Amino acid sequence: MNYFNYKRRLSSETRIGDTPMGGSNPIRIQSMTNTNTNDTEASGEQVIRIVKAGADYVRLTAQGVREAENLRNIKDVVRGQGYKTPLIADIHFNPRAAEAAAKVVEKVRINPGNFVDRVKTFETFEYTDEEYAQEIEKIKAKFIPLLNICKEHKTAIRIGVNHGSLSDRIMSRYGDTPEGMVESCMEFLHICIDEGFHDIVISMKTSNTVVMSKAVRLLIARMEKEGLNFPLHLGVTEAGDGEDGRIKSAVGIGSLLSDGIGDTIRVSLSEDPEFEVPVARKLVAYIGEKENHPEIIAKVSDKFSPFSTDRRETYAVGNIGGDNLPVVISDRSQGNFEFNSHFLPDYIYVGKELPVAAPRAIPSIIDVTGWKGDKNTYPLFDKSNWEKIEENDAAIKFLRLSYPELNDDIITLLKGSKSIVVILTTNHINGIGEQRAFIHTLMNNDCDTPIIPNRQYNENESEDLQIKAATDFGTLYLDGFGNGIMLQNEGDISKKNIDAYMFGILQASRIRTSKTEYISCPSCGRTLFDLQTTVALVKGATSHLTHLKIGVMGCIVNGPGEMADADYGYVGAEKGKISLYKKKNLIEKNISSEEAVERLVQLIKDNGDWVEPEN
Repeated sequence: MNYFNYKRRLSSETRIGDTPMGGSNPIRIQSMTNTNTNDTEASGEQVIRIVKAGADYVRLTAQGVREAENLRNIKDVVRGQGYKTPLIADIHFNPRAAEAAAKVVEKVRINPGNFVDRVKTFETFEYTDEEYAQEIEKIKAKFIPLLNICKEHKTAIRIGVNHGSLSDRIMSRYGDTPEGMVESCMEFLHICIDEGFHDIVISMKTSNTVVMSKAVRLLIARMEKEGLNFPLHLGVTEAGDGEDGRIKSAVGIGSLLSDGIGDTIRVSLSEDPEFEVPVARKLVAYIGEKENHPEIIAKVSDKFSPFSTDRRETYAVGNIGGDNLPVVISDRSQGNFEFNSHFLPDYIYVGKELPVAAPRAIPSIIDVTGWKGDKNTYPLFDKSNWEKIEENDAAIKFLRLSYPELNDDIITLLKGSKSIVVILTTNHINGIGEQRAFIHTLMNNDCDTPIIPNRQYNENESEDLQIKAATDFGTLYLDGFGNGIMLQNEGDISKKNIDAYMFGILQASRIRTSKTEYISCPSCGRTLFDLQTTVALVKGATSHLTHLKIGVMGCIVNGPGEMADADYGYVGAEKGKISLYKKKNLIEKNISSEEAVERLVQLIKDNGDWVEPEN
């Protein structure tokens, strides 16, 4: 792949009804019903609503043979209304349900972590080579019959690996890692290839955007090594709802789409499924704007690895760079000084001079032509006056640059000064590629100057700004680049909201936590309670606990696994019953849903993680 110039990865084509995926086909959009799959009328109506919203595929859960067989009735309803959109069955734990579904729908999704292996226990087992090989034979015994049915009925398969449901067997050798996710996929993929089955789609999903990105990149490298190029489904599991769900999805999915990776996407929101589709379409459309852009010429640094989670090393300038958390710079150059106390920026940019109304408690960045050396203020230079920067005695000096402005003299300046922070801007249609080119050039010249990415937009709709900014900034952060964020917008969105989006992007990129993180699933037919209402109740009781991650999961399929990354978990156990977790450990089982939020709060208190909300 080219890290600086956008070009879609060329995958093989997979037949999925009349809507093939991969190859030269457009990026496909999909969503998933949250109705009971045995309810033919409700499921059929929701499928049609999702299709009308713009989805290319619709997935339904089939937790048992009964549900799998009822997919035929749902399909008849949908086809009877004139819709030919391919339907996909989502299978966990039940090969027999997969076999039944494969005779009806256009694609079957199976999860390698639980297709044959028992429910995840989080226990450590040791397998000899012989025992491990025996486990693979067990998989073949269950999987090959499904492949034969799929061949007969021209049904595609998605090998859908979930970070939260890796088998204990995989965990025993690879741990809870991207490498383990890749190996889980390859076991099933090799069986497909050996059996001459090639209508395959692959996904590597997790609620952790860093793990997701690395797992997909590792998988592609592994497939390329073996001469394979199957199409990829992208998604961030349990992304949540509202602002958080959109930002987290755009960080994870957008960072891969920006590199040309991905043939179909689902934006998983804890909302009605038809609301997912417009978000996904906006994300794909934004990426599509990069096509055929002016070429960016740069060289990838030998210090960079797309598979590493390490961050670029920089020195510290004040509280920027080094081991410091990334900073937030809020553009207040238009004179608005209202702030959200929960999302106070680390710096404000005030423009040409320091206004009387500017808060003195927050450090101000001022254009150097108007900087007078006031306490807690710092000058901003640019290409027109950078040669005078060494004459300035401020403790921190900001220098706004773009890649076309970078030259040998500026690199020499940056290498010779330990008081400069670069605010890295871009006007290129592929701004991600141009900002990458700047940073790689610094790395190639052993320049460790801290970098704060800066992007400018003109958006009036919050969702549009969230999607675009999260994609652009998140891609750099998942590369390990960036010591802060500066998001500017000329449209009609409040500065306070923009500040919140900046903190949200940093959190979704796993580099700075500023609020409670909710790992909540998008709901499906397996969900055992009203997810949207429950998420709202849990948020209402716990959103002030900014130091915690809390999982709200509809069922046990991915619940305990994905919540291994959370501090506390709220999981559907059976209809109207909830189980509570502390990390991976089940604490209370089968609590009435009416009492569950209160009991969750008590569990947090019992473990010393509770703080009283401020009035």
